[in-house]
Amino acid sequence: MTGKQIEGKVWRFGDNVDTDQIIPAERLVSTNLDHLNDFIFEKVRPGFGQQVKKGDVLVAGRNFGCGSSREHAPRSLMEAGFSVIVAESFARIFYRNSMNIGLLLVECKTNAAEGDRLQVDTAAGTVKDLTTDRQWTFEKYPPFIQELVDAGGLVNLVKEGKF
Repeated sequence: MTGKQIEGKVWRFGDNVDTDQIIPAERLVSTNLDHLNDFIFEKVRPGFGQQVKKGDVLVAGRNFGCGSSREHAPRSLMEAGFSVIVAESFARIFYRNSMNIGLLLVECKTNAAEGDRLQVDTAAGTVKDLTTDRQWTFEKYPPFIQELVDAGGLVNLVKEGKF
């Protein structure tokens, strides 16, 4: 099991970011779900979806992804280009949904500022702010979660016949 090393620009959010903030419920009525990323955080940060670039990192506080258990929230973040979400804690159903589809989550409290560049190393269990040279550690994934991470999510493991 190898782990992942990711670098990207930080987009900062606070505590208790719920799934309705991530992707408003009224955007889920279409049968075309390929453009959910256009609507992420539209009610709290209009135009946000157009600013995110592939490989960016979302950093948040406690209880990220609380609220509804809809799978659209992590999918929209992944489609927007986020390579990893770093938060002090995640709502459990959001955590499970994200890991199933391959959206990497790291539980780690940081004070990285918006616009900084972060490097996340899942094998080492570190988050480093390349802008300020600060570093934080997080508990490494247990082997079964690391296998999910390495495969790009549970969906990929099932497709590969490894589950």
